[in-house]
Amino acid sequence: MELITLRSITKTYQMGDISVPVLKGISLSIRQGELIALTGSSGSGKSTLMNILGCLDRPTDGEYWLDGQETSTLSADERALLRNSKLGFVFQSFNLLARTSAIENVAMPLSYAAEDLSEREAKDRAAEMLVRVGLGDRMDHLPSQLSGGQQQRVAIARALINRPPVLFADEPTGNLDSKTSEEVLQMFEQLNAEDGITIIMVTHDPKVAGHANRMIRMEDGVIQGDAPAAGPNPELPGGAS
Repeated sequence: MELITLRSITKTYQMGDISVPVLKGISLSIRQGELIALTGSSGSGKSTLMNILGCLDRPTDGEYWLDGQETSTLSADERALLRNSKLGFVFQSFNLLARTSAIENVAMPLSYAAEDLSEREAKDRAAEMLVRVGLGDRMDHLPSQLSGGQQQRVAIARALINRPPVLFADEPTGNLDSKTSEEVLQMFEQLNAEDGITIIMVTHDPKVAGHANRMIRMEDGVIQGDAPAAGPNPELPGGAS
């Protein structure tokens, strides 16, 4: 099942009188349950493409279909609602609130959700997610009391709290040591395999890309490569290939 479809997506920025094309006609389909590495050097367009896929920005031209909805003409408020219900984000810098406990950080997106949850229901769901990522004994800790790997696990739990079908991870191991990076990447593999979450990792690191089952390589605003990755998880959930 196709979850994401891009048709001739372009993105051009205006710098005074100069037009700077960054994406030059991207067409792409992503199926539900894929684990994708989006790679490319600095300036290749991969971050701009992720911003459009994540409904953080609009294309200049072209169509972006997400879970059956055409998104390229949505207003900023409509994109925000779509992000909160369909998309989760994990960043290199964790982006946790410093004076807020792990469980409160995780529960925060629920206050913007369409579901009408009580404070107890929200806290219970956040606790469930923290247990899911192996932090059941760290719920009341502040970010400063957690290691980098634990902070990233809190960020992953927060990204998944609204049960989105798509998770974006932007250089998710950039601030982690090699052992902790491997643990986080194995967690992504587990979430992909067991829960069927579509995961798109933006990375320049071949070791991170090696954990994907599909690698999309950007160069000069176009897709230069799109092929199965020889990673540890070559099969898609449910037996798809």
